[in-house]
Amino acid sequence: MGPTATGKTELAVEWAQRLPCEIISVDSAMIYRGMSVGTAKPSPDTLRTAPHHLVDILDPSETYSAARFREDALTLMADITARGRVPLLVGGTMLYFRALDFGLDTLPDADPVVRARIDALAADAGWEGVHLALARVDPVSAARIHPNDPQRLQRALEVFELTGRPLSSFHAQPRASQLPYDVLRLALMPADRTQLRERIARRFHAMLEAGFMDEVRALKARGDLNPQMPSIRAVGYRQAWACLEGELDDEAMVSKAITATRQLAKRQMTWLRSYPQTRQYDPETLDHEGIFQTVAAHVNDPR
Repeated sequence: MGPTATGKTELAVEWAQRLPCEIISVDSAMIYRGMSVGTAKPSPDTLRTAPHHLVDILDPSETYSAARFREDALTLMADITARGRVPLLVGGTMLYFRALDFGLDTLPDADPVVRARIDALAADAGWEGVHLALARVDPVSAARIHPNDPQRLQRALEVFELTGRPLSSFHAQPRASQLPYDVLRLALMPADRTQLRERIARRFHAMLEAGFMDEVRALKARGDLNPQMPSIRAVGYRQAWACLEGELDDEAMVSKAITATRQLAKRQMTWLRSYPQTRQYDPETLDHEGIFQTVAAHVNDPR
C-alpha cells in the first residue's frame, strides 16, 4: 500500500519475479483499458514477466465499485492460493483495501428524490457548495472526496440524508480483518512530503513526454465518454480533458493535474495513518533487500 508515485509497482514486480507470488492490482484507474500512460500502468513487457490481475478488465465507459473489487479479489486470492502460490496485492486505492480487509456495510439504495435535491443544491451553489454541506455533516468523507468529484459527493450526502449517519461511519474498521489469510501489511509512507511532491511533478511531466495527451485525445475521440464518468474523473485525465475542451490552457492543466495528484497522495496518507497492523517504510530510505527478506520469510512461512 502507499500513496501514488512511491514505487509500489516496482517493488511488487521484483517480489513477484523472485517469489511464488501473483500480483493483484488495487487501483481504481488501472482497471480501465486504453488508460495506460496516465495511470502509470506497468509496461507490456513488465506485464508479461509479472502478470497483474485486475488490470485492463473494463472499458472506460463502465463503472466499478469497492464491493465488486472485494468479490473479484477474494475469488482471485482463493484461486491463487489453491495453486500453491501467494497473492500479492499492490496499489493505492485505500477504499478497496479496506473493503477487502474489513468488509463493507450495506448502504442504502440511491433515492431519486434526494439526488434531485442535491442536484438542485449543486446548480445553485456549485459542487463546492455541496462539498461544504458535506463537510458540515461528514467532515471525514469531505476530507477524502475532492470538490470536483460530483458522483462521490452526491453519494456521500445522499447516504447521510437517507440514514442520518455519515458515510464514513459505514467504512469504520472492525477490530479484526475478515480475510481468511495470514496477511502481511506493508506501506510505503514518505517521511518527507517535499520529496513526494517533487516526485509527483516529475512523473506527470514524464507522462506528458510519453504521450499522455494523445491518450486522452483518443479517449475523447470515441464520443461515448464524458468527464462525469469515473474513468475520466481520474486525476490527470479530468484536467487533460478540460484542456482539450478549451477550459484550461496547457500551463494551467499541468499545474492543476500535479496539484490534484498531490492532494490524492495526501488523502491516501491520511487513510494509511489509521490503517491497523501495518508496517510502514520510507521509500526514500528503503532497504530493498531487507524488506524483501521480510516478505520472503512471510511467503515461505508454512502457516
